[in-house]
Amino acid sequence: MRNLDTAHMTRTAQADQTPRRPSTEAALRDDPVVWLSSVQPDGRPHLVPVWFLWDGDRILAFSKPHARKVDNLRDQPSVMLAIGTPGPEFDVELIEATAELPDEPATSVIPEGFGAKYRELLHRAGLTVQRFAEVYSQPIVLRPTRFLDYGGHGWDRGPAFAS
Repeated sequence: MRNLDTAHMTRTAQADQTPRRPSTEAALRDDPVVWLSSVQPDGRPHLVPVWFLWDGDRILAFSKPHARKVDNLRDQPSVMLAIGTPGPEFDVELIEATAELPDEPATSVIPEGFGAKYRELLHRAGLTVQRFAEVYSQPIVLRPTRFLDYGGHGWDRGPAFAS
């Protein structure tokens, strides 16, 4: 398995040039899943959690090649992602992104950092990084186009909730 380009992994690009909240950066770095919402051919939403790695510019996830989400992304690459843990301030980030489905197999593009991030979960599932990449062989590159802060201070001070 080869690493993604190290310079690329350390860049911090911001799709819309708006500074992100520290909680967003922490969630992108540390959370175990990002929720990926795609659109089915009949217009219904399809929402699934995916393991991922954030490189400061894009989100790299993996899927079984014939999964519903992959078919959806082939037809409609515009997606919405949600990340974060709603706590007292309901700090959750919604991210608009465009999905790409590279032809390269996951085994050739999965970064080293993926194994480190998911060491415990892979162990609990009885998987090695190599086996994970063989089963979830379709890479999904998600390029954020807009970050939408959701929640935060003020939601509890009035009759209306964030929408």
